[in-house]
Amino acid sequence: MSKKNIAVVMGGYSDEYKVSLKSGQLIYDSLDRNLYLVYKVVILKDEWYYLDENNKQLPISKGDFSVELGDGQKLKFDVCFNIIHGKPGENGELQAYWDTIGQKYTGCNFYQSALTFNKKDTLAVLSKYGIPAAKSIYVKKGDALDVNKIIDELGLPLFVKPNQSGSSLGISKVKKAEEMQAALDFAFAEDDEILIERFLNGTEVSVGVVDFGGKTIVLGITEIVPKNEFFDYKAKYEGESEEITPARLDEETRKKVEEIAIKAYESLGMSGFSRSEYIIMNGTPYMLEMNTNPGFSPASILPQQAKIYGISIKDLCGNEVEKALKK
Repeated sequence: MSKKNIAVVMGGYSDEYKVSLKSGQLIYDSLDRNLYLVYKVVILKDEWYYLDENNKQLPISKGDFSVELGDGQKLKFDVCFNIIHGKPGENGELQAYWDTIGQKYTGCNFYQSALTFNKKDTLAVLSKYGIPAAKSIYVKKGDALDVNKIIDELGLPLFVKPNQSGSSLGISKVKKAEEMQAALDFAFAEDDEILIERFLNGTEVSVGVVDFGGKTIVLGITEIVPKNEFFDYKAKYEGESEEITPARLDEETRKKVEEIAIKAYESLGMSGFSRSEYIIMNGTPYMLEMNTNPGFSPASILPQQAKIYGISIKDLCGNEVEKALKK
């Protein structure tokens, strides 16, 4: 049986590309070399390339996502392992392109990726399935805003966040009315649409869910204890938060979180790695967002959860490749 060619596709167009390169490296290192020939592919705004063993960059042909190796040899991939955080790998753009050229890939398809990258639409769809979320107001750039009216409706403190952005970029916690304008400007710098959200005073958890061996499983529930005001970019990537796995929840609450996380995953028709964020208040988990390509560097939550669950990174990644090959 000949080994399959697997491209680990990393990078991206947002500030998250640095995290994606680390995630890609872990997957590259973990895939079973007895089964696969593994290649590194980097996608950046200005260049798409294959990085060979000598760190030489060879361009990717966008016509069929192949690489000319010279001597008339062409490298094609059986599966692309997509581990781009943010655009274009988490918002559906890359998936739509791969679908068009007939390239197999891991994770969610175009529609699920585009939907879950949009916080407002995700929460709207999930509310139909009875999954609770914080009360929020959706605003577009250029809308006339009555700040006092918003504060009357949502109370203080509140959160202002870009509707489409990963890694907690552009999020502010607003405690006083006069902080509102700066928070709006900060969020609008990331996206033309924003959500202003009621503050939920509870326990924040991050839940890893994946379809593994034909079954939807909760890999783990991690409690996030930020050292800052909330789980922002610094808390996520610069160690300014404490992550406790498994989360300190009583049995009943843990079951409730697991049920809601599985229901959200299945209701959205998800596939592959996912991490959803919830705030638990008075025993009820309120959903904040769903990530379809969560961080997968050694410091990230999902690999830590897998370790505790007892699934090796090699098996977790191999499971994704095998599912993609069967598509």
